[in-house]
Amino acid sequence: MSVLVTGGAGYIGSHMALELVDAGEATLVLDDLSTGHSWAVPQGARLVEGDIGDEELLRRLIKAHAVDAIIHFAASVVVPDSLADPLGYYRNNTVKSHALLTAAVACGVRHFIFSSSAAVYGATGALPVTEDAPLKPLSPYGSSKLMGEMMLADAGRAHGLGYVALRYFNVAGADPKGRAGQSTPRATHLIKVACETALGKRPYMQVFGTAYPTPDGSCLRDYIQVTDLVRAHMAALGYLRGGGASEVFNCGYGHGISVLEVIEAVKRAAGRDFAVRPAPPRPGDAAVVIASADKIRHSLGWGPAFADLDLIVAQALRWEAKLSAGRSPRPDAGS
Repeated sequence: MSVLVTGGAGYIGSHMALELVDAGEATLVLDDLSTGHSWAVPQGARLVEGDIGDEELLRRLIKAHAVDAIIHFAASVVVPDSLADPLGYYRNNTVKSHALLTAAVACGVRHFIFSSSAAVYGATGALPVTEDAPLKPLSPYGSSKLMGEMMLADAGRAHGLGYVALRYFNVAGADPKGRAGQSTPRATHLIKVACETALGKRPYMQVFGTAYPTPDGSCLRDYIQVTDLVRAHMAALGYLRGGGASEVFNCGYGHGISVLEVIEAVKRAAGRDFAVRPAPPRPGDAAVVIASADKIRHSLGWGPAFADLDLIVAQALRWEAKLSAGRSPRPDAGS
C-alpha cells in the first residue's frame, strides 16, 4: 500500500513527502512542476510528472502503486491572483479536484486528506474562528477550496470515502533539518518576502494595509510552522486508518501575530534593517484571522513543536540563504 501526495514537489507537499518517507511509508508524488521542483522531492519518494486533472493517469497510478490514501495539496494558492483569474482558479482547484476524487472513488481509495484553507471563512469576525463558523469566502481562491470540501463531503456520503479536510491558517518556516523550505518562484508568503528583502533579493517590501482595526494597524494572522502542519496530516492519516469518522479541522496555533511584528522578527534574525513601504489593502484580505485549534488537539492528539515566531523566521531565513547559493539547496538533491 502507498500514499499519493499531489503537489508533492511544492512547499507543503515536499515537507509532507519527507515526513512520510521518514515514517517508512511508500510515497508516490504527482506534480506537474509548474511551481514545484523535482529536486524538492525527497529520496525514497517516487516522483511522477503529470496533471491531477488527467483522470486516466490517476487511475493507472492508483492501481499500479496500490494507493490506499491520497493527500491532496496541488492547487493555485495566491488570493490576489484568484481575483484576477477566477476561472483559472476554479479549473485548477475545483475541476481538477473533481477528477482526482472521481479516480479515487473508482479505484477504491479508502482515505483522503484535503488541503483546505482558512480562506473558506472570509471575514467572520469570530475570534478565534471555530470549525462551525459561517463559511463566507472573500475570494475565488477561498470559494474554490470550499467547493473542494463540498465535493469531498458529498463523495464521502455517497461512496464511503473517509476524509479529513484541514483548514490551514498561515504556513511558514522550513524543515528543522534544513532539507526543505519555501522555494516557490514569485511566492507571496509574508515571511518569505521579508526574508528575500533582508537578503537583498528585493529592494523593498510592502505592507498591504496599515489602518486595520488592530493594535498596530496591520493584519493579524495565525502562523503555523510547516513541519507542525504536515505532522497534523500524519495524525489525520492515522486517525482515518484507525476508523475515525470524516472530519474538518483547523490547523493553527490559536494566537495572532501582526504583519509588522513578523517584519521586526525577520530584521532581528537577519541582523539588519531593510526598506518597508505601506501600500493599500488588498481585496480579499480580512483584518484578523486566528484559528481555534481545540478540535484538532482533542480529536487527533496533535500539538505543535515549533510554535515560536523567532524560530520559524530563523528557519525560513536559513532556507532562503541556501536558495541564494543555487537551485538545489538540499545536499541529497541533484542539479
